[in-house]
Amino acid sequence: MKQVIILVPNTYVNLSSVAGTYEILTRANAYWQRLGNKSMMKVQVAGFEQELQLEHGLFSIHPIPLQQIKKADLVIIPSIANENFDNLLEDNKAMIDWIRDQYKNGAEIASICSGAFLLAATGLLDGKTCSTHWNVASDFRRLFPNIDLHIDKLIAEEPGIYSNGGAFSFLNLVLFLVEKYFNRQTAIFCSKIFQIDIERTSQSPFLIFQIQKNHGDDVVTQAQTFIEKNMTEKISFEELATKLAVSRRNFDRRFIKATGNTPVEYLQRVKVEVAKRALENGRKTVFEVMSEVGYSDDKAFREVFKRITGLSPLDYKAKYNKEGKLA
Repeated sequence: MKQVIILVPNTYVNLSSVAGTYEILTRANAYWQRLGNKSMMKVQVAGFEQELQLEHGLFSIHPIPLQQIKKADLVIIPSIANENFDNLLEDNKAMIDWIRDQYKNGAEIASICSGAFLLAATGLLDGKTCSTHWNVASDFRRLFPNIDLHIDKLIAEEPGIYSNGGAFSFLNLVLFLVEKYFNRQTAIFCSKIFQIDIERTSQSPFLIFQIQKNHGDDVVTQAQTFIEKNMTEKISFEELATKLAVSRRNFDRRFIKATGNTPVEYLQRVKVEVAKRALENGRKTVFEVMSEVGYSDDKAFREVFKRITGLSPLDYKAKYNKEGKLA
């Protein structure tokens, strides 16, 4: 029988990621047994604190002592509601060490949303890929520059390590784990019982492009402002670099370091973000929106839009605008 541990860190956690994970995994195990199989997993909630109170005492979690868990097969780190990540890591050093030791002893590790900060702090993801909520990406990159962060991915998978995107996308990670530890049939059963889209693979449609300007590089800030004000024009980045008195190579290097995007990618993301808002809120056609953000090539616009959001412009409008089907 697999020993599954849902951790309770010493911080404010998102209760839904603890309770929801516990409920789906235990329901999957019950269904597995109903099919005539032996119990597949024992799911426990554990931490170093005797009690964690949430919502001013309205809810509380009573984890079993983590010291009692000598060997786990699967460790799940819940979503963290505390956004002071520097303090989070300092307050949970013992748990971070415990996670690292469990992985070295053969356990698999899965992090939910911003729980990726605790996973990343173990060093197990250095040089590897990871996903987390897009809203905390800048803090993640600041603290863990050696990790390849993919905020478009719903689930990022490394050998024995799994991470996922934001908020209730943890449901898809749990279904992923159900299929891995049980089978496809059990995962489909859970997707129907809990009404979860089992085929969802990206959080890109939900990603709000944040124009980060707190990086401290004045040259890049000036470039960002220029790009945003002139997004419908044909921008020569060679000329922009010259105007800012830096070489093109140095300009690109600094831009990527500060924003996580190349100048071209940044321009594309600005255009797509404006297009998304127009498709969500208005009754303009895709062609009208495309023209307004500076694209004249229909194919190029659709390809860029789908690469960034995971949906075609028409599908995006149909999904997020109640008038979308009229486009």
